[in-house]
Formats: sequence, structure tokens, C-alpha cells
Amino acid sequence: MKQTLHNSAASSALPPLRRQRDYRLLWTSRTISITGSEVSKLAIPLTAVTLLSVSPSQMGVLTAAAFLPSLLFGLQAGAIADRLTRRRPLMIACELAACVAAATVPLAWLLGLLTLPWLVAVALAVGTSAVLFKSANFSYLAATVPPAQRVEAMAGLQACHSLASVGGPSLAGLLVQFLTAPLAVLAEAASFLASALLLRSIRAEERNEPASSRGMWRDVVEGLRVALTNPALRALLGAGVTINFFAMAYTAVYMLYMVNSLGVPKGLIGVLTALSGAGGLLGAWLTTRLTKRYGENRVLLVTVLFFPAEILTVGLLTGPLWWKLAALAAVGLMTGGVVVAFATCLGAITLRETPPELRGRVNATMTFAIQGVLALGGLAGGIAADHIGLRPVILLCAAGIALATFWIWASPLHRPGPPRPHRPTAPPSQLHPLTHLTHAKRHLWP
Repeated sequence: MKQTLHNSAASSALPPLRRQRDYRLLWTSRTISITGSEVSKLAIPLTAVTLLSVSPSQMGVLTAAAFLPSLLFGLQAGAIADRLTRRRPLMIACELAACVAAATVPLAWLLGLLTLPWLVAVALAVGTSAVLFKSANFSYLAATVPPAQRVEAMAGLQACHSLASVGGPSLAGLLVQFLTAPLAVLAEAASFLASALLLRSIRAEERNEPASSRGMWRDVVEGLRVALTNPALRALLGAGVTINFFAMAYTAVYMLYMVNSLGVPKGLIGVLTALSGAGGLLGAWLTTRLTKRYGENRVLLVTVLFFPAEILTVGLLTGPLWWKLAALAAVGLMTGGVVVAFATCLGAITLRETPPELRGRVNATMTFAIQGVLALGGLAGGIAADHIGLRPVILLCAAGIALATFWIWASPLHRPGPPRPHRPTAPPSQLHPLTHLTHAKRHLWP
């Protein structure tokens, strides 16, 4: 309670984040970049289907290419980020590299050179840039936001994903309709370029103390050791892997079940997705206020209880179409808020528990495990549905995702953290590396 009151008092003495220029630039940069990525999620698969006539297995390869960089380079990216004195140049370079890669899609199409291997190479290049960007971004926020406002800042960045999930698909549909799918990918390239320019305009001075390196392998192992031996970080890692595995297994059969079993019109599925994004915006607004009053630990403990609700509702839902839509809209709105609240608190606690010199590596370990399990979950869900049916898989996913509750409630996170000593708060431009930050990933971590 003392900790919460201290944080609230410190935060009230600072200007709101919306009035802090550097944070506005960072937030706008992420919103534009993520919206562009949402456009490409529709435009690139449509390019492959309509222009290249790919088979289902080839589409699977293209989809897997987006996750592969996390598995190949995720751990090393964290070690690289921890060695840097200034992380913003790396972030800008990643956005520019992704911009060039995305821009080659319409160019290759206009020249008659576009092939599936080309699209796979673009997916790998953009994915690798994203992995490196995230490893640096996790720690970079410390240079732009005062410590007392870190949870609010993280909630704002989580809201970027919710905002993009609301507007991105609609924008993608319009661009594909009027420009064709390959040219719509230009929107992604333009978003990366705009993000790089906004990041370049940030004035906050970075004062990072680079971690001493004993070699890439030893650096990676050190990050793994901290993530697995710290009880709080281990619980967050276990919960994240559990949630994402069963969530992706559910995602693999969701569309088939909604259309074939529940009879939901295809056009309304996009509306339901947008409602989930709207719930995320509401969740970001509430999380800032709830954490000030109750602390990150307590909000995390409560939100994890609600993760099975949407999947269980979908698995048990029967009745007329209007009732199905009403129920799906309600649980989708709630789940969007729950995911953002959980992810915000997860990031703030991860930063709190991680030594400053290990932030990049610990964040990379979390991303490696939580992102990497997505492919396994999707594969498991599809195979299981072939053998036992769609509804049983959905109910199993609801039961499986509930296991995340035990990771959180059996850990030290069920107790309030110790009060922190009072430290004077410096302006954002004068901050040394903080001891807290959050992690932005979209799926369950946005």
C-alpha cells in the first residue's frame, strides 16, 4: 500500500504523458508502424493467393516465416541490445530495413519478378527487424518516461495494438479494394518509414551503461538463468507460454468453428475482432487507474482468472444467431481489456524484477519462449481437431489456458511487493536507465 501511495503521489507531480513530447512521438511511431503491419497481414496473404495461386502447404510456409526470426534470433537480439550505449539508432535502422523489404513486394510485382520465395524472404526480413526492434524498445522507454509513469506508458503502448486491430483490417480492406493487394503493402513500407522519422525526432538523452560481454553464448545463458531462477519471472514466463500455446491452438480452429458450427456470417467476424480491439482501448484506460490504486501484482492476479472466459463461451454457445452474436460481442470486449491489462502488468513486473544490465536478454528470453510456442500451439490445435473435432479442442483449450492461473497464484506475485525507497524523479531527458519497463507483443502480448 505504501508503494502504491508513493507511486501515485510521484505520478501526480509530473505532467501527463500526453503532454510529454518524447512519449507522444514514441507512441505515435508505434501506432503507425503496428497499423501498417496489420494491413500487411491481409495484403501479403491475398497477394500469395490471388497472384501466385499458392497451395495450403505453401501458405503455411509463408505464415511460419513470420515467426521463425523469433526462434532463430530472439535470444541473440537481447544480448545485442544489452551491449549498446544507445538503442534508438538500432530501432531506427530496423524500421528502415523493414521499410525497404516491404517496398520490394509491389516493385517485384510491377516488374513481373514476384514469387513465393520472394514473399518468404520479405517475411523473414521484416520479422528479423521486428525481433531486433523489440529487444531494444523494451529498455528504450526508460529514456523517455519517468519511473512513476511507467505503467501508464506501457498501457498506452498496449493500446497501440488495440487501436491498430480496430482500424488496421478496415484500412487493409479499402487499400486492397482500390490499389490491389501488392500495392497495399506499400502502406506497410510507408508506416515503417514514418515510424523511423518519428523516432529520429525524439530528444531524450540515453545514458545506458553497456553490459560487459563474455561472449554471445554466455550472455544468452545469463538471460535464461535470470528468467528461470527468479520466481516472479519464472511464473510470468510459464503463464505466458501456457496462455499463448492454448490461445494459438484455439485460433487455429476458431474460424472454422465460427463459420461452420456456430453459423456466424463471415462479415461479422471482422466486427467481433474490432470489438476486441475496442475492449483493449478500454482496458488500457482502466489499467492505469487500477494499478495506481491496487498495484500491478493484484491486477495481474485478477485478470489471469478471466482468460478462459471467451474460449469457454465459444465452446458452449448455442441458441439463435442474435444471442450468439450478443454473447460473443460481450466476451470479446471483455477479453480485449483483460489481455491489455495482463500484458501491461506483465511488462511492468518484468522490468521491476530484472537488473538493468539484463533487461534486453530477459525480455528476449520471454519473447523467444512466448512467441516461439505460437507455431506449436497452432499445429497442435489443427491436428487435434482432425482427430477429436472442433468443439472438444475448444473446450480443451479453455481448460488449458486456465492453467496459467496456477503459475501466477502459486508464485510470490500473490503477495504485494515490498515498498520501494523514495527517489527524486528527474525529467525524462535526465533519466538514467530505469529498473522497470514493459513488453509489447501482440497475440496475447499484443
